[in-house]
Amino acid sequence: MAAPTKRPPIGALIYFAIAFAAGTYFTFAAVEGDYGIFRRVQVEAQIASLTDQRDALQLQLASIRNKTKRLSDRYLDLDLLGQQARDVLGMMRPDEILIR
Repeated sequence: MAAPTKRPPIGALIYFAIAFAAGTYFTFAAVEGDYGIFRRVQVEAQIASLTDQRDALQLQLASIRNKTKRLSDRYLDLDLLGQQARDVLGMMRPDEILIR
C-alpha cells in the first residue's frame, strides 16, 4: 500500500497571510496615516511655529498700544509727537545729524 501524502494545511496558510496583511496595514496606518506618528510630529511643529508667531504679534501689539497711549489726549509725550511729525514731514531739528 502506498503511503498517504501529507497536504500542506492551506487554511492555516491563508489565515496567517490575512493576519500578516492586516497587521502590516494597521502598522502602516499608525505611522503614515492621517492620525499617525508623522502627522503628529508635523502638527506639533506647526503648533510651535504658530505659538512663536503669536508671541511676536503680542509684543508688536504691546508696542503699538504703548505708542497709542503716549500719543493720546490724556498722556501726551512731546518727544514722540515731535519724532512722528518729523518722520511724516521728512524734516529734522537743527541739532540733529542725518546719517545715510
